[in-house]
Amino acid sequence: MADENRTEKATPRKKEDERKKGNIFQSKDLTSVLTLVIIAFVMKALAPYFLAYLKDTIVYYIKEFPSYNTLGVRDASKVFSDMSIRLLILALPLAITAAAVTTVLTLAQTRMNFSKEQIRFKFSRINLFNGVRNLISLKSLIELTKAILKISIITFILYSDVKSNLNIILRLIGSDVAQAVYRTAGIIVSMIFRVCVIMIVFSIFDLLYQWWDYERRLRMTKQEVKNENKQTEGDPLLKGKIRERQRSVANMRMMKKIPEADFVVRNPTHYAVAIKYDPESKKHKAPVVIAKGRGYIALKIIEIAEQNKVTVTENRLLARALYKSVKVGREIPSEFYQAVAELLAFVYNLKKRERLYEVKE
Repeated sequence: MADENRTEKATPRKKEDERKKGNIFQSKDLTSVLTLVIIAFVMKALAPYFLAYLKDTIVYYIKEFPSYNTLGVRDASKVFSDMSIRLLILALPLAITAAAVTTVLTLAQTRMNFSKEQIRFKFSRINLFNGVRNLISLKSLIELTKAILKISIITFILYSDVKSNLNIILRLIGSDVAQAVYRTAGIIVSMIFRVCVIMIVFSIFDLLYQWWDYERRLRMTKQEVKNENKQTEGDPLLKGKIRERQRSVANMRMMKKIPEADFVVRNPTHYAVAIKYDPESKKHKAPVVIAKGRGYIALKIIEIAEQNKVTVTENRLLARALYKSVKVGREIPSEFYQAVAELLAFVYNLKKRERLYEVKE
């Protein structure tokens, strides 16, 4: 039932956590076949050197064996060690190539991931019950089917090649040694390349399967995704309180600027926008919205404006348009210049008349 509930794709954080544990997907078949292909190319390129070395080795032993009247334990040990060293030298380029290619391909697939989790001792790895369960799992069955299919196809290819080249191989008996070796090596390399083509096809399917299986194993439940979002982004309730507090602080700052406004335009109580214009300002070349709000905030803006003798005028369309189009602290767009300019002129004339009236009194 737990697996049935895991319907959600793994999140990036989940994948990164699994990556740190060493749980990453890779195709060992792809690594093996590409290593085999490169080794085949190296063998083909170094074939003349291998042949010359084998020839020198054979000549050396043909000359050396007559000197042994009796082959004692010490002499046999010496010959064995000498032959081992020569075979090691012969195989060394291929071994280095295989090790280097395998390392590079593995690092490329794992993105140079090194995890201590994979080398730590875990009792579950030697648990008999877990071992038996893994043997009869779906993944084990799939791997067994893949192995049987690959062995069957490779065996068929090798059998077909040997059968088709059998006459050529038989004709090489009694021919020049160098020619026989070259022809045999060519047949072997050709067989390797044919096997590699089939293996590459298998490795591509294996890579896709490993990716699918990796994504399936990392799937999460809806609750796990929710819990991770809470850990990553915080509790939604707490985030809501933080946003509410931020809005409250922003509104308090906005309210403090209302006494600086030239006028407030409203609609009539639903929207209110406070406008300020400073012709000498170097920062703003046009009137600026220093406060805006709707509902309760609009009523509060109007109240503060009236308390501070800031002119409050009603223009339903302009108030609604400014509220929706302009953010607090931004200049008004050019399409509102004329309407705002008329209100500014009205406010300036009104203030001028008020000052004249005060002078007369």
